[in-house]
Amino acid sequence: MDQNLKTDAVTLTKTLCGHLAAARFSDLTPAAVREARRGVLDWIGCALAGSGHKTITTLLDVLQETSGKPQATVLGRKLKLGLLDAPLANGQMGHILDFDDTHMGGVVLHTSSPVLAALFALAERSKNKAAVSGADLALAYAVGFEAGVRSGRTAPGHHKGGWHLTGTLGSIAAGVAGGKLLGLDAQRLTYAMGIAATQAAGMQQNRGTMCKSFHAGKAASNGVLAALLAERGFDSTQEIIEGKRGYSRIYSDTAAPDELVAGLGKGWLIESNGHKPYACGVVLHPLIDAVVALHNRHNIDPAAVSEIGLRVNPLVLSITGVVEPQSGLQSKFSTLHSAAVALIDGTAGMAQYSDARAADPAVAALRRKVKPVADDTLRKDEAYATVTVNGTRHEVHIAHASGTADNPMSDAAIEAKFMANATPAIGADRASRARDFVASLEKQPNVRELIVLLA
Repeated sequence: MDQNLKTDAVTLTKTLCGHLAAARFSDLTPAAVREARRGVLDWIGCALAGSGHKTITTLLDVLQETSGKPQATVLGRKLKLGLLDAPLANGQMGHILDFDDTHMGGVVLHTSSPVLAALFALAERSKNKAAVSGADLALAYAVGFEAGVRSGRTAPGHHKGGWHLTGTLGSIAAGVAGGKLLGLDAQRLTYAMGIAATQAAGMQQNRGTMCKSFHAGKAASNGVLAALLAERGFDSTQEIIEGKRGYSRIYSDTAAPDELVAGLGKGWLIESNGHKPYACGVVLHPLIDAVVALHNRHNIDPAAVSEIGLRVNPLVLSITGVVEPQSGLQSKFSTLHSAAVALIDGTAGMAQYSDARAADPAVAALRRKVKPVADDTLRKDEAYATVTVNGTRHEVHIAHASGTADNPMSDAAIEAKFMANATPAIGADRASRARDFVASLEKQPNVRELIVLLA
């Protein structure tokens, strides 16, 4: 028998899974419950907004040809697919617009698209003996969040190595969340984590293509499969994170396995989640805030601008270096495009990252006047922007981007974002009812009632 399969040994992976398997809803802090509500509302709005995207239509054409027994709802569509295929679609639509939440506490991770897409599918599983309550959903969500972010912290070089964390860590988060929703004990939850992690993939090379958001969908599907296999005793290593060939060592040039359990039980990582006011890569948000502030403070004619100067964290230029975006998806990873539309339009919503906006001659002309510089003294959520007009130089400094843990979106702002995203897909009445359902999520007896509103 493989040494890693001895179930009586205590490992870091088992310690984490034992803690998470034992967690109850009453263990969640009020802040964690609030963030679960905010995260669910924000994510379903993003998924509904993305449900009509041409990428999702292509994916669904294939999944309808290949899918198994229809059990789980595809959001924003009159369609059900198999338990592995619906989360693939819903996970991708939640991330397709790059408008979904982002955790930046040492790990830049879009947790909700993989986790909630997996949980929504399992909530509709025909074999469920009892309804999945809102409290069940919130707890599993927080548990998956904990597993995903903690795993990421054990591999400090993971992102630098070219992996897309939402694909890799998202699989782990979704597998543990799904296992928690199924009520797995510590041993089987450890298996679920191992099964999910061994499926983990996603390459940063695919930024700006349909594959980037596909990673989130695959992670959701991987997580559902991991949880269902573990439920039946399908095993895995007990050291999927810290083992000699475990995640922290082969997915990163440096390993910090003890981070998996550091501070375990002292609050919940979901409490520091962030939400996006802009529909693009999160590292762009500080500079967009700065340029939007310049737009709002000064009556600037874009044609009269000689230069837009940016000072940003080096990560911005390494992630969002597209110079001449050829599509809306590519423009979401362009520092130059984001600064240009922020100055022209005073915002950076879905319309600013469309194919038409990427090709707009006025936007393209202004993009060429943007001069970004990396500054390693700046935090990831910090930026400076200057606009020079007719020899006059205007400057703004953003200490913490809007939507981050240090400058969070208000509940009202998240509700407004949700209504704007959801209403075109399901109508104002159903969107309002979904909003009200999530507002008291932990008191709701059956999550299926919410899913019906989102179909």
